[in-house]
Amino acid sequence: MEVDERYMQMALELARRGKGTVSPNPMVGAVLVNRGEITGTGFHQEPGSPHAEVIALENAGDEAREGTLYINLEPCSHYGRTPPCVDAIIKAGVKKVVIAMEDPNPRVAGTGKAKLRQAGIQVVTGVLEDKALQLNEVFVKYITTGRPFVIVKTAMTLDGKISTRTGDSRWITGEASREVVHKIRHEVDGIVVGIGTVLKDDPALTTRLEGGKDATRIVIDAWGRLPRDSRIINPSSTADLIWVVGEDIFLEEEEKKDLSGKGVKVLKLPSKNGEICLASLLEALAQREISSLLVEGGGTLNYGFLKENLVDKVYMFIAPLLCGGKEAVTPFEGKGIAWISQAWKVKKAGLEYYGDDLLFTGYPGREM
Repeated sequence: MEVDERYMQMALELARRGKGTVSPNPMVGAVLVNRGEITGTGFHQEPGSPHAEVIALENAGDEAREGTLYINLEPCSHYGRTPPCVDAIIKAGVKKVVIAMEDPNPRVAGTGKAKLRQAGIQVVTGVLEDKALQLNEVFVKYITTGRPFVIVKTAMTLDGKISTRTGDSRWITGEASREVVHKIRHEVDGIVVGIGTVLKDDPALTTRLEGGKDATRIVIDAWGRLPRDSRIINPSSTADLIWVVGEDIFLEEEEKKDLSGKGVKVLKLPSKNGEICLASLLEALAQREISSLLVEGGGTLNYGFLKENLVDKVYMFIAPLLCGGKEAVTPFEGKGIAWISQAWKVKKAGLEYYGDDLLFTGYPGREM
């Protein structure tokens, strides 16, 4: 591995430490090298906190002058929650900056590296760019489209069933897989289910990891059927519950006040035949700085996102069980397609084992 790639790999590993805490910001890591020695490192930890390159510069002190800064994302050149990082880099006297990928944020998009070059700093770009893009796939989608990155997670038997004909689904996968699911919940901003899942399973949708955070819970409920004693209404959680109802649902002011006191936010959106407009939902969630959304619903909700081409990634846990039954539920229900040529092709597939279960990941899309 070349020197630049070796240090950039370190920057990427540092950046990954911010997963689950930096949203809606990107994950960024920085490594400062001078005369072949690492003099400073840093990673972005949460919105409003110092950026990775600023922390690395502070760690290096005077050793930053004439050094080389490795960073997985182009330094910012605008005022946001913090001042522009390029100004700090220039002031520190850094000689060279190596960048993995350009910032897709239209407010930056090349202006950071341009300002560095104008100051006489050598800039190298594209080092481990593919890895950098994959690391910040959520941020790229969110900042360029104004919608969250949508992940569908499902657990199914070997013959493709997510529950039996009676609706029983506990537990299809083993403990190792369920622990991974809680890690995913910690890393995303929001988790969405349909009212059918709430009525059938009464899930809490909390994160049961030591030091983990709860994501914002979202219930899609066009007709406003959410039971007020549901476990998903959890005042002790630090995360809100967004109750998505149709525009014509009426709530008394006293009821809205009571729900608000329990951390429930009511969101009214357009609906048709009892189905909420999912595109409108994603835009509304993005306005609330929810950059990633985990779909943990049943086959109907999963297919609702899929048919609208709103699914960015799938996590499909497959257990070595056979269920059978044409009435047993599959991961994607709905009407389905008529021809194989219309199917979504899942690309960049990955396979991992957790206990006896297999986790399949990939990115579904259609050839246009």
